[in-house]
Amino acid sequence: MSDEFTLSIPVRFRDIDRLNHVNNAVYSTYLEEARFAYLESVLDVDVTEFELVIVTLELSFRQPISLDDDLEVAVSVTDLGETSWTMAYEFRVDGDVAATGETTNVHFDPETDCPKPLPTEIREPLLEREPGLEAGSLDENDAS
Repeated sequence: MSDEFTLSIPVRFRDIDRLNHVNNAVYSTYLEEARFAYLESVLDVDVTEFELVIVTLELSFRQPISLDDDLEVAVSVTDLGETSWTMAYEFRVDGDVAATGETTNVHFDPETDCPKPLPTEIREPLLEREPGLEAGSLDENDAS
């Protein structure tokens, strides 16, 4: 990820489980925080009005994250389809990758309960932000 987008996320006491590391369920919340920050920054939108649903979420854990750790999450868009896009995440502590994640996000129309095409005002900034991204690369995986 060149010129990558990163977000520092404080590890809160409530995030810690009985083994004194971040509970696996909390990583989804960290993904959400990083995803929203990325979208607000790149698309200049209010994410509370952004219509998206998550259709896949994957996490892989490499090492535990503790309360005293300085957590940074790197985010990028790796695939862009007609109605959906994939985002990759790296959870880092002191430069070491502690976990990775991936989400497939669908631009969604709540009135029809169906995916809808990504408008130009979303598609173009994503393509500009992620120079290696090819438009339409996710079409075969788009949810419908």
